[in-house]
Amino acid sequence: MSTDLTRPAGSASSAGHHPPGTLDRRSIVERRELHAQRTGRTVTAGAFSPRQLWQSLPDALRKLDPRAQLRNPVMFVVWVGSVLVTGLAIAHPTVFAWLIAVWLWLTVVFANLAEAVAEGRGKAQAESLRRTRTETAARRLLPDGTEEHVPAPTLRVGDRVVVEAGEVIPGDGDVVEGIATVDESAITGESAPVIRESGGDRSSVTGGTTVLSDRIVVRITTAPGESFVDRMIALVEGAERQKTPNEIALTILLSTLTIIFLLAVVALQPMARYSGAEQSLIVLTALLVCLIPTTIGALLSAIGIAGMDRLVQRNVLATSGRAVEAAGDVDTLLLDKTGTITFGNRRATALHPAPGIGSAELAAAARLSSLADETPEGRSIVELCAKEHDLPPEEDAAGEFVPFTAHTRMSGLDLDGRSVRKGASSAVAQWTTGPGTDAALPPEVGETVDRISADGGTPLVVAERVGGTARVLGVVQLSDVVKPGMRERFAEMRAMGIRTVMITGDNPLTARAIAEEAGVDDHLAEATPEDKMGLIRKEQEGGRLVAMTGDGTNDAPALAQADVGVAMNTGTAAAKEAGNMVDLDSDPTKLIDIVEIGKQLLITRGALTTFSIANDLAKYFAILPAMFAVIYPQLDALNVMRLATPQSAILSAVVFNALIIVALIPLALRGVRYRPSTAAQLLRRNLLIYGVGGVITPFIGIFLVDLLVRLIPGI
Repeated sequence: MSTDLTRPAGSASSAGHHPPGTLDRRSIVERRELHAQRTGRTVTAGAFSPRQLWQSLPDALRKLDPRAQLRNPVMFVVWVGSVLVTGLAIAHPTVFAWLIAVWLWLTVVFANLAEAVAEGRGKAQAESLRRTRTETAARRLLPDGTEEHVPAPTLRVGDRVVVEAGEVIPGDGDVVEGIATVDESAITGESAPVIRESGGDRSSVTGGTTVLSDRIVVRITTAPGESFVDRMIALVEGAERQKTPNEIALTILLSTLTIIFLLAVVALQPMARYSGAEQSLIVLTALLVCLIPTTIGALLSAIGIAGMDRLVQRNVLATSGRAVEAAGDVDTLLLDKTGTITFGNRRATALHPAPGIGSAELAAAARLSSLADETPEGRSIVELCAKEHDLPPEEDAAGEFVPFTAHTRMSGLDLDGRSVRKGASSAVAQWTTGPGTDAALPPEVGETVDRISADGGTPLVVAERVGGTARVLGVVQLSDVVKPGMRERFAEMRAMGIRTVMITGDNPLTARAIAEEAGVDDHLAEATPEDKMGLIRKEQEGGRLVAMTGDGTNDAPALAQADVGVAMNTGTAAAKEAGNMVDLDSDPTKLIDIVEIGKQLLITRGALTTFSIANDLAKYFAILPAMFAVIYPQLDALNVMRLATPQSAILSAVVFNALIIVALIPLALRGVRYRPSTAAQLLRRNLLIYGVGGVITPFIGIFLVDLLVRLIPGI
């Protein structure tokens, strides 16, 4: 059973989550500013500067290598056409031929520029990550217990190293001995130190971070060059980027369209020769380049790279573009209650005495049971008793503290002849009646427990045993607060057709109350890791894609099974290896943002594909009348733009075809503005803005270009 239900005030609270007042309650803007200051990595929404075009130009020119062009079939056809027209221009030089050749080459360069700008942004991120790597010596433990100093790059998987206060952790690994506070600000940008200890879900450490206190022994889990930071650098640079299934499918579609248009242009020449209007290879090449979907072909790679970049800007590492796309197609979100939907730090808000027990007596007992309890819940009980009953907040009783365990589900204090306990109602009931008996609370106390649970709170029953007599003193009410705006965000998810499921270890009554307050579609109470796995498989069997977060080793199977598994950086190495994304901020709420980034990626690709295909329509009206109006005067009716001459019409279409790529680079990198809505609404908006816009824009653009082109002598 999850510890949300059985871990009351005496438990280790919310391992892996941030303390109150730090990350969870910090505004997104403030978080980004702090991250930029501490890591040097500016976090933006994908801002574009024209300076990036100039800076990326050398990389764009290097991509003119035909081996690089072969990766993009559409732009490879343009590259071949550029070579052909250049050869023809050299053999038979004319102003028209050279201008067509120049603008065809510019079309290829602009396409390369879009990809180079996107990659350049990733390289800037990678450079800032390289600055976080510190070459250091490691204190490797030998089998006989002695130490030897070796360079960090020589460490191998399985090596054990000693790290003390003030020293840098030499490599990724797990803490196998000791406990320490660690400064991870170089990686996460979060200044608050985190606790890393052996044997739990907070044992994972990252190379390059600094131990601030105490001494730990770390077992290295990654080989040199394969550390977490190394993998981040490779991914954001695009060195390991592979085309996603959607990209491959779209590339096949664009290649098919290119082949169809190529066959159409090839078939056009015999007809033109028969009609007495044979066309030059330059004109036919210009026609082909204008008809094939060069716009989306040029921007497709940049859109994918920019999607990965937007995740990195938000401190999320995706192991592949496939994970980003899957996030955009997610149908079901599995969200842990604690730390995601609620703040996760339950606080004592009320004391409910049992019949015949005074509130002061209950407060005194609750305070005693919590004096040595260092969890936020335990401290909040002491604070409540001190505030409402003038009891001292500091320790004043000598006794033996009884810590919480998953087996007993209680914590408390043993004094001379007196024992005080607080914990889950069933556990305290069993403690008061003794083993082997039917455990039951007094009816009034049982009603209080049910009422608190139904209201979304967590009841902790307080009891004492003096001599051989035990009695229930009352109930402490703990309340967990739903984060502001969660209901609205879940409503947006619902509008997009995404089903939200809250996962919690709380009892069904508490889970139902929290679920109703938060506005989720469904909830799973008293959830175990096996329950999570079963729910994921059930959803997937219904054809739905599932996203979830996790940080513990017990979450690893579910993270691996989910289509989008976001592991927390504070979690174990097993969780991070199982998931296909890692959130460096360890903020479970970010799963919703990841889904929105994925949807923005898919919407951007769809919008620009729609625009690219739609703007071919205007080129028909520009080029076809120019080619055949002399033979077929009736075609002049299609010259709705009233372009000056056949040559100016063809050149204007080629120029516009190149310039529109540059004009759309900022949109490809920034992404189409995303608004939560249904698929039908998105399609309608897409067709209206980018379909109709894609038809109208080229008419205006080609006409304006022609006003300048007609002034060129020889055209």
